[in-house]
This record gives sequence, C-alpha cells and structure tokens, in this order.
Amino acid sequence: MRATLGTAREEMKEGVVKRGMTKQMFMEMKLADAVVEGEGFDLIAMGRPEGAGCYCAANHLLSMYLARLIDNYPYMVMDNEAGMEHISRLTTNNVDVLLIVSDPSIRGIDAAGRINTLVDELKVRAVKRFLIVNQARDGLAGSLQQAIVEQGLNLAGTMPKDDLLYEFDMNGNPIVTVPDDNPALCAAFEIFDKVIEGD
Repeated sequence: MRATLGTAREEMKEGVVKRGMTKQMFMEMKLADAVVEGEGFDLIAMGRPEGAGCYCAANHLLSMYLARLIDNYPYMVMDNEAGMEHISRLTTNNVDVLLIVSDPSIRGIDAAGRINTLVDELKVRAVKRFLIVNQARDGLAGSLQQAIVEQGLNLAGTMPKDDLLYEFDMNGNPIVTVPDDNPALCAAFEIFDKVIEGD
C-alpha cells in the first residue's frame, strides 16, 4: 500500500522511528516516500490517523515539510476533508487562494461562514478567499444568495449537479476523462479563471 502522511504521523506518534533517526529525519524520509510523481503534477496522499490522542507535534512537522515543498512547484493545491480541523490545527495556514466549498443549503452556507470567520480569528494568511457552491440546481435560490451576502462570502461560482460525474464516481472512472464539453467541467474552468486571473 502506498505510504501516506497519515501513516507517517501514526508511526511517529507510536515511536516507530529507526535507531539514530530524529523525528524530523523520519518525517522527511516518509514525506519523500509519500510523493507520487505524475505527468505534469505530483500527488501526496494525506491519509488519516488511526488512533486517538494529540497529533499536534506531527501536524507541526507536516506543516513544516509541506512549506518546504512549496518551493519545488509553481502551484500547490491542498484538498482538505470537510470540516474545520485543518484550519484550527493550522495545517493550512499560509495560502494565496482559499476555496471554501458548500452544498446549496442554508446549513452549508452557515458552515462556510464559520470557516471564513475562523480564518480571521486565527489570523490565517489567505490572500484571496472564495466560496464555491457545489451540486447546484438551476442557479441559487434567493435565500441562499442572501445568506452568502450575510456571511460576507465572496462567491466564485457554482458547480451544477451532474449525472455524468455521479456515474463516473459510482464506476470508479477518473474524473480527468470527463468530456471537454461537460457542464460541470466548463463551470470549473470558469471558476478557475476567476480565481486565478482575478475577479
């Protein structure tokens, strides 16, 4: 099984470190093992911790080594799981563009607003922040548009609900093979242009 940063954190937490190797050396070695090199991009799988307890030291090392990797790439994309843990633990703490993704519901927009507020409270450096609403049907209802304004969120765009993406997901097909004229893909490129090239 391919090494992940989650398994590296777990091994470090359990003290599975080779004799004469510091935690920093161990994590650096594991980080190198976790990088999967592809054509035009590389990928690091975070994985997940297995046990209970505090992961503060491991998260600190993770942040430190991810910061080192930034200089090796023109762009680095970090796809975090849903929730506020990566913000509150400062694993994600120095970004040029922060994308907050919500479903088209008031609860989702409220949660996005809480993440946005947490970024301010923890003084996380995020040069630009945008909201993306996923799985939208026929645009956004007036109540959602109002909630977005009330939460002080900057809407980059919406991703339409797409049956083809659902089919791809159910069959395990790679999303990169979606046809170029797919509505969700076209919407993603429109959002990308706004986020990267400016408002």
